[in-house]
Amino acid sequence: MSSLTMTLIGGPTALIEIDGFRLLTDPTFDAPRAYQLPHVKLEKLSGPALSADAVGEIDAVLLSHDQHADNLDESGKNFLPKAKRVLTTVAGAERLGGHAEGLAPWASTELSKNGRSLTITATPARHGPAGIEPLSGDVIGFVLTSKDSRPIYISGDTVWYDGVAEVAKRFKAGVVLPFAGAAQTRGPFHLTMDTNDTIETARAFPDAMIVPLHTDGWAHFKQNAGDLRASFDALGFGARLKLLEPGVKTVIELPR
Repeated sequence: MSSLTMTLIGGPTALIEIDGFRLLTDPTFDAPRAYQLPHVKLEKLSGPALSADAVGEIDAVLLSHDQHADNLDESGKNFLPKAKRVLTTVAGAERLGGHAEGLAPWASTELSKNGRSLTITATPARHGPAGIEPLSGDVIGFVLTSKDSRPIYISGDTVWYDGVAEVAKRFKAGVVLPFAGAAQTRGPFHLTMDTNDTIETARAFPDAMIVPLHTDGWAHFKQNAGDLRASFDALGFGARLKLLEPGVKTVIELPR
């Protein structure tokens, strides 16, 4: 059976260690600051629990998209060349250049190390309500599959929609990492999962452990990990929700 540990670094950034592979989601290592974008100012409220130097060697960065500072900041961009591989959207790989590799939804690639292999499949994501795509750009999530355990699903920046439901049909994930926080920047709608979306995702993966990311650290996150805890507990399946403490390496039990 595979072993899985996770360390929350902050926001969407987490170190995932599985079967000797070391993976990093959406790298954000800047100190607290503001980012002026064309349509909005984003304010980062807290720094990373681990510095980029402290993370160490990374086999692959799993970058859901490259155009928003709350998923890839300046320090995160500087980190990318240090990773062995960078997996992201097709458009993102073209923008980033270097050794970034673009994956369309449902495309797969394989990591190999010390006689082990890990398949990484890109999954569809929608960064807000229907029609947001020309503004938000392309986004993907990821499914990690090994021969020794059930898949792990990382949603990337997405809301609950039929693309996420399709992931649940194709992969019986044992651990799900929804990007939550109900991010809101452009109008009275959210761009990542709110508590309702996260609950729908948990229902779609009926026995998976839910380990949310992207819940704290930015002013435009309208809900937090505490809101998820209260919602899951009220509905009677709080035992399935695992909240990570920043900077603490945490063992995640993989359902069989």
